[in-house]
Amino acid sequence: MKYYLYARKSTDEDDRQVLSIEAQLTELREYAKKENLTIADEYVESRTAKAPGRPVFNTLIEAIEHGEEAGILAWHPDRLARNSVDGGKIIYLVDTGKIGALKFPTFWFEATPQGKFMLNIAFGQSKYYIDNLSENIKRGIRQKLRRGELPSRAPVGYLNDTRTHTVVKDPERWEAVRRLFLAYADGDKTLEYLQKLSLSLGLVSRGTGKAIALSKLLDLLKNPFYYGLIKHKGELYQGSHEPIIS
Repeated sequence: MKYYLYARKSTDEDDRQVLSIEAQLTELREYAKKENLTIADEYVESRTAKAPGRPVFNTLIEAIEHGEEAGILAWHPDRLARNSVDGGKIIYLVDTGKIGALKFPTFWFEATPQGKFMLNIAFGQSKYYIDNLSENIKRGIRQKLRRGELPSRAPVGYLNDTRTHTVVKDPERWEAVRRLFLAYADGDKTLEYLQKLSLSLGLVSRGTGKAIALSKLLDLLKNPFYYGLIKHKGELYQGSHEPIIS
């Protein structure tokens, strides 16, 4: 039987302790040699498995669905799926005989009722871990908002202080932001004028270094963060940061 090797690594917080792609490939190739497994192809992906839609994984599944019986070699079941849809696909293909075997250096599996039951549990544990992690993140965000802390990247004119995990004024840009608001408060300036003014004040797009796009400039001028409030999902919270304008 031929085997397809699948290695995946994402940048998720929970994936930081997982072997790198290179380490997975080395371990899996050595395991295949030890077990006398024939690797027909290798599929490598750097993407989260929280939700369906991984292109490389889908290509692997299509190859199995339209080909002869094959096996999959991966480091652990959670490399294959961390969501119910992809996990269900794997189990269904095992049930229909399209996947003849699943091999993991860190997990035992055989295509028996007991083996499929244990595989289902492994996929369920992976999904539970992701769901629980998501809830912990949401709880942490709510707690930060209660303390008046911004749970995201600081807007123009402020900096994220990684030492204290707070938001502080950017000494190089906050005065420029204040002058932009003062010009806006006159009531007779167009967005195009304010865009040129922001450029002359050194306020540029972080990504390109060019003038701030008009839509982004409008978002800046409407952001209540500059007068002390934090807007999150349509709700306003009192911030603990120092306002730039009244």
